[in-house]
Amino acid sequence: MVKNSSNRHQFVKALLDDVTALEYMLDNDWFESDITRIGAEQEIVLIDRETYRPSLKGPEILERAKDNEWLVGELARFNLELNLDPRVFAGSCLADMEQELRSNLSKLRTYLHPEGIDYLLTGVLPTLHKYHLHLNNLTPNPRYIELMDALHGELRADNFELRLTGIDELFVRHDSPLIEACNTSFQVHLQIAPQDLVRYYNYALALTAPSISLAANSPIVFGKRLWHETRIALFQQAIDTRKKLDHMRQMSPRVTLGSSWLDRSVSEIFKEDIARFRILMHGEVHENSMDQINANVVPKLKCLQLHNSTVYRWNRPCYGISDTGKPHLRIENRVFPAGPTILDEMSNTAFWLGAMEGMAETYPDIREHMSFEDVRDNFGKSARFGIDSNFTWLKDQKISARDLVVQELIPLSRLGLEKMKVHSSDIDRYLGVIQERMQKHMNGARWMLRSYTHLSKEATSTDEALTNLTAAIYKNQNTSEDLPIHLWPEATADDLKEYQPDKMRVSELMSVDLFTAHRTDLVILVARLMKWRNVSHMPVEDIDGNLVGLLSARMLMDRLIEENEKKNPKELLVKDAMLKNPRIISPEETVGTAIGVMKTHDLGCLPVVKGSELVGILTSSDIIKATSRMVK
Repeated sequence: MVKNSSNRHQFVKALLDDVTALEYMLDNDWFESDITRIGAEQEIVLIDRETYRPSLKGPEILERAKDNEWLVGELARFNLELNLDPRVFAGSCLADMEQELRSNLSKLRTYLHPEGIDYLLTGVLPTLHKYHLHLNNLTPNPRYIELMDALHGELRADNFELRLTGIDELFVRHDSPLIEACNTSFQVHLQIAPQDLVRYYNYALALTAPSISLAANSPIVFGKRLWHETRIALFQQAIDTRKKLDHMRQMSPRVTLGSSWLDRSVSEIFKEDIARFRILMHGEVHENSMDQINANVVPKLKCLQLHNSTVYRWNRPCYGISDTGKPHLRIENRVFPAGPTILDEMSNTAFWLGAMEGMAETYPDIREHMSFEDVRDNFGKSARFGIDSNFTWLKDQKISARDLVVQELIPLSRLGLEKMKVHSSDIDRYLGVIQERMQKHMNGARWMLRSYTHLSKEATSTDEALTNLTAAIYKNQNTSEDLPIHLWPEATADDLKEYQPDKMRVSELMSVDLFTAHRTDLVILVARLMKWRNVSHMPVEDIDGNLVGLLSARMLMDRLIEENEKKNPKELLVKDAMLKNPRIISPEETVGTAIGVMKTHDLGCLPVVKGSELVGILTSSDIIKATSRMVK
């Protein structure tokens, strides 16, 4: 795509023409309105079948499977996406969609297994580490490259940041918006007649929080237990280019629920997004949409669609052209995470589609029953607490997520699915899964949190616990019983057959909960701290966090003895006893390499340094713990 200002200006003009063309088609009844279709997109993460870490072979798999139009690339090399055929919302549509998904995933495996890899369905892969999100792992697609460049160009701070607090806390800088690729979702599409779009879009807003609460499946990122559906905050922060400003100026993130109910027309959303968000990508303009309108030809509105694809509303309005040649409108539900199983995903899908239609039968205007402020508040609660949330519902009713779904929304969803004449056996099957999941109080997020907490007490390292958790997810997704999440047994150490810590990166094993000293600290203070904390090595850093030395218990002992043997011993400072140029290692090196360095130089630890910044420490004890399972 060409980036000069002339092409940009042409793109802006074409974008404005697209909005005008859209409004003309709406006003003159060009849109398909006599049929309702559904569709979906399945994002998957590729994993190595031995290590359960991300596999970077996505582009190679895509090339081998290029004859399959349903398979497309994703932002990162470890992701792929399957597009499911649109189908009429009636009869066996849900079962047919499930069968298509299973069939395509089975076919995909014929390309994956010979390479020693497989797919996993999960909101965020537990074994995904920060180093996997370097731009080197961006899928080599010109569109993705331009998007990353554009987001970097919009960044008003020094780095992208993640700041989240749950059971644990995550606060990390990142130099790339590719961190967005942590997220894997199951996106559901519902075609809406233009005259109904405003009502239905508002239903989608109201249903966002309950949908997240029942489906949450991404509570762990980089080994930290965060929100039940961490994807919500992670996606927003991953590409947030805003900076902190004086006077509390309001600036919307590109990832958003929205700022209000929809009032009169879908064009309001497209206009707001053009007004609020700078154009990130633009290309050659090959169509004059108003000329197409004047020629009585349906325009593709490519400029509008391109800009729309760079604003990430959790309920995204979409424009398309059906096989009939008529344009149509869809709502894309982007809140559902991938997994934990295909049956869970399809049950989430049935619930949402049915609830949308059930609301249309029951509430002519949802805005008369609840405020948008409550919708937004519910949204934040559901992302943080998932199935444990408490909501403000219609007419200011205070209700738990479980009671709301079981008592009100499942019956509403059943009503909607029956209205669309979906087969009763399919309604019972899918809504039965939701009913049991809520009654057992067990979705993917709760299962992961419970399993990971227990595994952490048994494992020799955080990485082993994460690998074990991923192995358990993989095992449960591939059982012949095809059990939904609420029937999964809790993960145990037996789910991981073999652990290979020597192939890990240092960043995956190093200790990051550091006790450090400064050059001007008293040696006696540091000696006491090392005794209290039972540590044999302590890095020395400056005020900016840069490594300037290393202390060991032996160094302290030798220096104290030496000084005390003098007639006039002085008060020792850390700078008098520390090793000033210790051997270090990069967090990107393998543990196997670290073992070699420590063995060659007879070292008990290696400070882990990126640039000059101290980021962790790797000790012989860490390595012994991690490798102990290999010799059992």
